[in-house]
Amino acid sequence: MESLTTSTAGLWLAVILSGAYHGLNPGMGWPLAVSSALMEQRQSALWRALAALAGGHFLAMLGILLPFALMAALVEYQREIRIGAALMVIAMGTYIAITRRHPRILSRIPPSKLALWSFLVALAHGAALMLVPIYLGLCGLDELDAGHRAVSEIMTTNGLLVLVVAKLHTAAMILGGGVLAFAVYRWLGLQFLSRSWFNLELVWAFSLILVGALGLWSAI
Repeated sequence: MESLTTSTAGLWLAVILSGAYHGLNPGMGWPLAVSSALMEQRQSALWRALAALAGGHFLAMLGILLPFALMAALVEYQREIRIGAALMVIAMGTYIAITRRHPRILSRIPPSKLALWSFLVALAHGAALMLVPIYLGLCGLDELDAGHRAVSEIMTTNGLLVLVVAKLHTAAMILGGGVLAFAVYRWLGLQFLSRSWFNLELVWAFSLILVGALGLWSAI
């Protein structure tokens, strides 16, 4: 029982830490929020931009997690589903590590559509996919007595779990990115971006592979 509680706590911590990691990554959009505030010369523009980024990120989480929530109701295939999800995450990380290219469609989205940009970038970079092994791990711990429960009840439980995971992850994401964006806008200035810009593309790719590998190991 104690090990189960520890595992559950570890998975919830992974939801929060992955959100903060996504938020701090410049590729997830916080520099765009800074740019919006500087162009409008209003701090309120920073909050609007961050809200748009959070909205898009949240919808991307739901878009990826909900289908897996439905599949997780097939309890007898849960191991296969977890293995398949882990392999997808590993494949996505490997692809990003090899290509290290941004989809061209992202550059065609106007700055006024930050929510759409955030939604697409979370899908294109595997940010939403990264959560799948973690979410399925939580489902697995929650469904130890699934054989004695109705499928409709399992689906309802899984759906609520998706909402909690997506909300908690997005909150951590926007808090991490928002603090950094506000610091750059208010105190650090554009010099910070030009002198301290860091590219996390390769780190991001390896983190996807690591999460997928851990998910695969736990499933097997």
